[in-house]
Parts: sequence; structure tokens; C-alpha cells
Amino acid sequence: MPNDRKSHHSDKMKSNLISRLNRIEGQIRGVKAMIEKDTYCDDVLNQISAVQSALNSVGKLLLEGHLKSCVVERIQAGEQDVIDELLTTVNKLMR
Repeated sequence: MPNDRKSHHSDKMKSNLISRLNRIEGQIRGVKAMIEKDTYCDDVLNQISAVQSALNSVGKLLLEGHLKSCVVERIQAGEQDVIDELLTTVNKLMR
């Protein structure tokens, strides 16, 4: 069964997420360039850590929005399976 569900982020939230992801994309290109230039490993590792932190921030924003909208609506509609879905997702995020 195809998943035809959609998120419903505000334009402001979507813009914020896209802006953050664009910065992360730039950071990834920077890490690649650092490796190509034989940059000292510790410096590359620190940049990778910054990228991971930025991705975690995007994930937290998405999770908050998901909880406040999609999850609440599905629980109110009697769809209790959303809890198991959410737990699976949170476990993936915490790896």
C-alpha cells in the first residue's frame, strides 16, 4: 500500500527547515573539500560533528512538529498504531 500521507508544515517552518538543510548541504561539501585537500583529520572530524549536530537539530524540529500535529490528529482519530510508528522512528533517531 503506497504511503500517501503528507506533512502539513507552515510555510515558515518549511522555509526554516530548507534553510537549515541548505547550510548542512554546504557543510557536507566543505567536509568533502577538506578531505580532498588532505586537511588534518581532527579538523575534519570536528566539522563532521558540527554536521551531525545540525542534522540532529533538524530532526528535533521535525519531531516536535510531528508530535504536535500528525500524531495528535491520528490519536484523536483513534489511530493508536501511530504510537508504535513514533517509537520506531525515535529509536532510529537515537542510534
